[in-house]
Amino acid sequence: MGTYIIFSFIAYLIGSIPSGLIIGKLVYQVDIREHGSGNLGGTNAFRVLGKKAGLVVTIADILKGTLAASLPFLLSQPELSGLVIGIFAVVGHMFPIFAKFKGGKAVATSAGMILGISPLLFFIVFATFFVILYISKYVSLSSMLSAIFAVITAVALQNTGLIIITSILCIFVVYRHKANIKRIINHTEPKVTWI
Repeated sequence: MGTYIIFSFIAYLIGSIPSGLIIGKLVYQVDIREHGSGNLGGTNAFRVLGKKAGLVVTIADILKGTLAASLPFLLSQPELSGLVIGIFAVVGHMFPIFAKFKGGKAVATSAGMILGISPLLFFIVFATFFVILYISKYVSLSSMLSAIFAVITAVALQNTGLIIITSILCIFVVYRHKANIKRIINHTEPKVTWI
């Protein structure tokens, strides 16, 4: 139990690294929390800082989840579950200690965590996200439906651990998109124009 606590705390700290804030301030001298949606995630980075910065932030946020989920392997503790530890990186991304507990919406770091555990599921969900995005032009809707599809896929794969974790991640993602859901219903949610 003590080892789990230590690893989970490390994962939380990794997840708490505010990629969007760091890149915005260091490279562009812009605090993205003061622009766009005010969110620290990749979508707002795309909106405020541009495509290159948005891509870098998104990849960095994905890798946070992958790194956290891989900690048991990297630190030679194979008896620990990367599923359990990785989820604390997602919590850190949503509520980062390094950014006054106001972070992203859990999408990229959740995806990265899944990549570290099940690359097959990651690529299936990744493809689903872009198909939905191409059709709808809503990043938020694509994120939520992809999270739901991840649960369905985990059920199809009959992997109990993945079913539990993807269900938790799905709840995180949908909850963090409450405001987006309202805007989608009211037809005021911004659409992307690059796809």
